[in-house]
This record gives sequence, C-alpha cells and structure tokens, in this order.
Amino acid sequence: MSDQPITPASLRGAIDLSGLAKKPARPAAGSRASGAAGGAPAGPGEDSLVREVDDVTFGDAVQQSMDVPVIFALYSGARPASREHIDTLVGVVREYAGRLVLASADIDVAMQIRQALQVQQVPMVLALVKGQPLPLYAGDQPVDAVRGVFDKVLEAAAANGVTGRVPVGDAPAADGERPAEPEISPLHEQAYAAIESGDYAAAVRAYEQAIAADPQDEEAVLGLGQVRLLQRTDGVDLQEARAAAAAAPTDVEKQTVVADLDVLGGHVEDAFVRLVDLVRVTSGDERNAARQHLIGLFDVVGPSDPRVKKARTALMSALY
Repeated sequence: MSDQPITPASLRGAIDLSGLAKKPARPAAGSRASGAAGGAPAGPGEDSLVREVDDVTFGDAVQQSMDVPVIFALYSGARPASREHIDTLVGVVREYAGRLVLASADIDVAMQIRQALQVQQVPMVLALVKGQPLPLYAGDQPVDAVRGVFDKVLEAAAANGVTGRVPVGDAPAADGERPAEPEISPLHEQAYAAIESGDYAAAVRAYEQAIAADPQDEEAVLGLGQVRLLQRTDGVDLQEARAAAAAAPTDVEKQTVVADLDVLGGHVEDAFVRLVDLVRVTSGDERNAARQHLIGLFDVVGPSDPRVKKARTALMSALY
C-alpha cells in the first residue's frame, strides 16, 4: 500500500464518535480488561499499554484518552500487511514507557467505527486526546517517522493538559508506587496545571518564564505557541467562523481564525494551505499579517514537522 497521508478534507465533518463512545463496555473474558492487539493472548504489560477494541469497547479507549494520549490504529484482518504495521506500533508505543497507549481495531469486525471514520485505506492511524480524534497518517510508515508523529501527539496532548502515564506491566511498582516519571521543570508543571484548569494566561506566563530562563527550551517554545492558540480560539464557534471566512475569502482576521481552528483540530495542512493562498491574494499590511500568522503556526506545529517544511516552500513561492 502507498504511504498516503490522510487528507483533512476527507475527515472533516465525517468523524462523530460520540455515539460509539457512549456504548456500555462489554465484560472482558477472564480477569483481563482486554486482550492484546490482534486478538492474541496478552503478554506482560499488554493489558495496560495495548488493547484491541471493537464497536462495543471503543468507549473505553475514548475515556482513557482523557488522561493519557491513545494511539488508535485501524487494520483489516483480511489484509495481513495492514496488521503487520500494528505490530510495529506496539513496539514503538512500548518505547514511551506508559506515556502513550495503543488501541487497535479490525475494520472487518468494527463496522460502526469503520463507517464513522469513513475508512478508505488501512492501516489508518489517529490519536485520541480528551476524546477528540486527531488524524495522523494512513499507509505504512517507517519506524523513525512513527516516532516523530508520536512525539507531536505528546506535545499536543501536553498543550491540552493530558499528561498522564499508565504503569508498565501487570505488577505494581515497588511499595505500590507508580513508575518514576522523567523530571519536569516546575515552570512546565505550572503550565500544565494552568492549562488543565483553563487558565491560559497563567500557562503563558509560566512558559514565558521558562523561555526567559532557557531560550533553548524547545518544549516551552512549542507549549507557548500552543497555549496562545488555545487562547485565540477559546469560545469561538467553528461553524460561525467557517461561514464568516467563506463569505470573506480575503479577510485576514476571518481566515486566520479558521486556520487556528484547523490546527487545533489536527487539520494542519488545511490551515497552511488556507494561509498560503491568503498571502497570494493579499498585499501590503494584510499580506504581512497573513504571513506572520502562518509563521506563528509553524512554531505551534514544530519546525521539524514535514508539513511545516512543505508549507515554508509554498510560502516562499507565494511571496516571490
């Protein structure tokens, strides 16, 4: 299968998982909460990091995403190649030591999930963060690329206050304690807590202090951009914003609002294309405002992201 990324246009308006998420969980067989991916008997730790879901148990994965980012991978039991990529994901998820979990579903069994996501190609990989699906990619991807994508998922999750971790393995940590987590600076902790409580101004201050103390703190730079994005979009009605932008295709303020909402919803390429096109059709101060907003979104997504590199090239073409 080709390594074809999911297009935001193909998913917009198509993902409505609310009905699936509310279904009661099916009692698990035996003493385990769920099996390992692919329906194989669960090995050590697989009950906490890896699970197979269907139309009935999908709600468990959605609920878990309120605390820990969930990688949600779809495959077809009738296509062994798509299942092999799920095995790759299992290995990569384990590298994150409980900061991510993996849920997989066979679209030949989970027909309601298949319909809700309008699956056209497998494997198809999304992230669930606070119950919201974020499209990641479709088709096989090399391991290094998968790691890069998962790093971005963790950044987006942290910006939304989802920083939990699940214990690795069936046995509890010594003395009943959770496994030790990597040390996080007090200012980052302040920012996470502020985001979780909805106090974006306090999160901005914490990240600004972290950057002042260490200008090379890339995590703080990304976090600051993401929190400012949350501030700009707080309380904005998506449908009203889209209608206003459609009625005024060269209005920089209206177009940048929709671009912000697209990035927040995971439709990064759509946001970049919108603003590059805006740069092409505007001039003077308006053009500069559109350009600067786009560059600001580059900082939100991260300079190493391939979508940013592609959009930078398109921006240069639009400017010259």
